Parts: sequence; C-alpha cells; structure tokens
Amino acid sequence: MMSRRLAIVALPSVTVLSAPVLGWAAEDCVMMDSSPAANAVIARRSSEFFVRFDRPVDHIHSTLDIMRDGKSVERLHPRLESAPEVLFARAPTLPAGDYKLHWSVRTMTGAGATQGDIPFTVKDQP
Repeated sequence: MMSRRLAIVALPSVTVLSAPVLGWAAEDCVMMDSSPAANAVIARRSSEFFVRFDRPVDHIHSTLDIMRDGKSVERLHPRLESAPEVLFARAPTLPAGDYKLHWSVRTMTGAGATQGDIPFTVKDQP
C-alpha cells in the first residue's frame, strides 16, 4: 500500500487596498474656493492668497504662482500650518494689472498633480 503525504504550506496574509478604500486616489483634486475668487478685482494692498480643495493636499509638493502675461512674477510658498485641504500664502504688494493665480497640487495619496488658474485684477485704490 502506498502512503500519501500532504504538505501544508502557509502563505503570508496579503492585504490589497483598492481605489474605493483609499477614497479619492483615482480622482483629480477639485478646487472648492479661493481668494481672490475667479475674476475678482482686488486692492493693491491685498497680500493673502488661498485655494481650498475637496480633500487634503500635500503642502510640500504643491505650488502657487502669481502669473502675468504667461510668466511667473512671484512663486508663493504655501504655509505648512494651514488646514490640510488649503494652500495659503502671502505675497508682496502687486502693481495694478491682470494676473492669474496658478496652483498645482498633489493629494496626500500620491496621485498625480492637478492644476488650474484663477484670473484676478489688481487695481489702485484712491
């Protein structure tokens, strides 16, 4: 009579996380609010800028640039202490003119960058 031996092999447990478990991993980050708002007219002395998103963003790898005529006139450094879903920065006083606040963000899940522009105008106040 032939005897059979069974080998039991223990495999390590594997946990797979999919996009729905991670929440927003597969979707672009959506801008919810900003200051200045799109097409706003602001006074020269305004120097605070923020962009709020629908989820936490990676403040270290995200950027804010003030653009004029397609060129960056000021690279803003987002404050690391701001709310998780907000990029906030201060800028020097801007001369009167038309600008865009260009933002580029990465989410905390490490997904690719999402970017956009917020047009605004600076006017001299009498």
